[in-house]
Amino acid sequence: MKYENWDIDGNIVKEDERYTVTDNTILKNLVVSTTKLNAHKSTTGHRHAGQEEVYLFTKGSGQMELDYKIFDVTAGDTVLIEDNVFHKVHNTTDFALEFTCVFDGRRSH
Repeated sequence: MKYENWDIDGNIVKEDERYTVTDNTILKNLVVSTTKLNAHKSTTGHRHAGQEEVYLFTKGSGQMELDYKIFDVTAGDTVLIEDNVFHKVHNTTDFALEFTCVFDGRRSH
């Protein structure tokens, strides 16, 4: 399937004042998930034992936290998250920050 302009389709799986998360689960092993992180909000930090992830930042700017080290991210950046690394995204601006995440869908959340 082809998707354009980072619109991956899918279903909203989480939505609150912080963000909207949409997952596309059409593939057998991988989930493609998009997050729209609202201004001055952060995701819930977490880690996945035995799992890796790829984050592709598609709109806006902010900060990414990996094992408590924080660095700037902006649209066009890609972050590779290694197995069991704590990760969290912070939107430090007045505008939405959007990113797409690819991960192994067979994991338990």
